[in-house]
Amino acid sequence: MTILIKIAAFVVALGVLIVIHEYGHYLVARLCGVKVLRFSIGFGKALWMRRRGADQTEWVIAAIPLGGYVKMLDEREGPVAAGELHRAFNRKSVWQRIAIVFAGPLANFLLAIVIYWGLFVYGVQEAKPILAEPESATIAADSGLTSGETIVKIDGEPVASWQEVRWRLLQLAVERQPVQLETVDARQRLNSRTLDLTRFDLQGLDGDPLLRIGLQLWLYRPDVPPVIDTVEPSNVAANAGLRKDDRVLAIDGRRIERWDELVRAVRASPGKPLRLRIARSSGETELTVTPASVQQDGIAFGRIGAGPYVAPELKKDLVTLVRYGLGTALRMALARTWETSVFSLKMLGKMIVGEISWKNLSGPVTIADYAGQSAQLGLGAYIVFLAMISISLGVLNLLPIPLLDGGHLLYYAVEILKGRPLSERTMELGQRLGLTVLLFLMAFAFYNDINRLLTG
Repeated sequence: MTILIKIAAFVVALGVLIVIHEYGHYLVARLCGVKVLRFSIGFGKALWMRRRGADQTEWVIAAIPLGGYVKMLDEREGPVAAGELHRAFNRKSVWQRIAIVFAGPLANFLLAIVIYWGLFVYGVQEAKPILAEPESATIAADSGLTSGETIVKIDGEPVASWQEVRWRLLQLAVERQPVQLETVDARQRLNSRTLDLTRFDLQGLDGDPLLRIGLQLWLYRPDVPPVIDTVEPSNVAANAGLRKDDRVLAIDGRRIERWDELVRAVRASPGKPLRLRIARSSGETELTVTPASVQQDGIAFGRIGAGPYVAPELKKDLVTLVRYGLGTALRMALARTWETSVFSLKMLGKMIVGEISWKNLSGPVTIADYAGQSAQLGLGAYIVFLAMISISLGVLNLLPIPLLDGGHLLYYAVEILKGRPLSERTMELGQRLGLTVLLFLMAFAFYNDINRLLTG
């Protein structure tokens, strides 16, 4: 069932993003008076086709769903009737061609802005940035941060949720800049902490950067009992027979009274059988659970795929509703889209110069995995995933690589400087180079996907 959810979530996400991107090209082409011959979702053999409109445009769903295209009337691709020459793409001014090509990525950015705007207006329930005890010898531990402190400001800017903290610290960690935190502890005392991110190792971004800094969300308060609420299907806990509402009384004969004690025992035992004494409605029983070994920054820890029951009155202290007015929400949506775009380019640049590992490059398998995970977390998380992937698609298509929209924009920029279009021979060589680069990137991304599957 989990695999089906991932496939369905991936197909829906891909379909939405491709339609939005290609419709951007289509709409501006029509506004510029260009005749559109085909609007295709996917490549290869047509599985479904209909002709619509005065121009009898072909609307197609094709066999290979990894992209799409809008085919326009163009003298370079076939003969054009004399009466329709004015509607050919190649006969339009360079600025009109630029507008048509740029409209695809722009549509992706606009989708992300609309999604973020809607979420910021509607309101999103997120975890408060309350910190767990940092691991020893980490940057967070050296800064003096302690369990129960709530981050209220980062470099003087207020933060309201853990998601905001993650995003801002990830940006600063990549820049390796010292960060000033303002926190409030359990006694409401204001503290100032300095995270020395100049020590942050950029080669480890394939793991969780915040965990490497030593920052963890305070999910498991001391008063959360060891009662299971969620069990991931087809995972260790489910296969061992653990159920919702089971209470863990002891592990290997040692009494367990809090959820965090259960977590520590599981994390410390990757691949090692644990004997659990369980209390359930039918009485007490014993189960043997062997935590899966999960790699995090080269260190193995155990995981069983179970979550705790947290009483509603305790949850209120751990979550906050993030909501803004229409104007503020729009400003924040624009800022988030811009920041994410710039961050993506910075990451790519650091990969090219070798500062960040190419292991961070993800392919369709990893994206499908994230799509499934976000879908299982709820509609809000899935929509945020769509916004992020839409931005990534927009940025990718603007890269100056022939075959991509950015490559065509590069041709047009040269045309403006030279006063005439590039020769067909030059464009053909560029297309071959672009195809080589894209095939290399796709192969590397697939390799990373397979490697992640094999190493967990």
